[in-house]
Amino acid sequence: MHLAYPVVLSALLFCTGLYGVLARRNAILVLMSVELMLNAVNLNLVAFDVWLSKATEETLHSGQALTLFTITIAAAEIGIGLAIVLAVHRNRGTADIDKLRDTAERPERNEKAEASA
Repeated sequence: MHLAYPVVLSALLFCTGLYGVLARRNAILVLMSVELMLNAVNLNLVAFDVWLSKATEETLHSGQALTLFTITIAAAEIGIGLAIVLAVHRNRGTADIDKLRDTAERPERNEKAEASA
């Protein structure tokens, strides 16, 4: 198989993920787009590893090892990211990124907490 096929597919996946990061307003969809970009990088790593192993006849497979490391980091990132999004959604009532720009807490919640104490 030629190297061009997985590289083109990887570029399309990466561009789709980049569009999702730049155009989406929902935090969960942005996280999914980041995962799509990471998968495009993983596809590139494996494709170049296979291509280089055929060219140099080495059995090191460093691209595949790096891909496993990237998958592990991506799994941790999505777990922490979803936990943060769920916590923000519980506090603010929305996962819309434009509405979450202000990081200060709402004064209504502070007044209710002080009144009940």
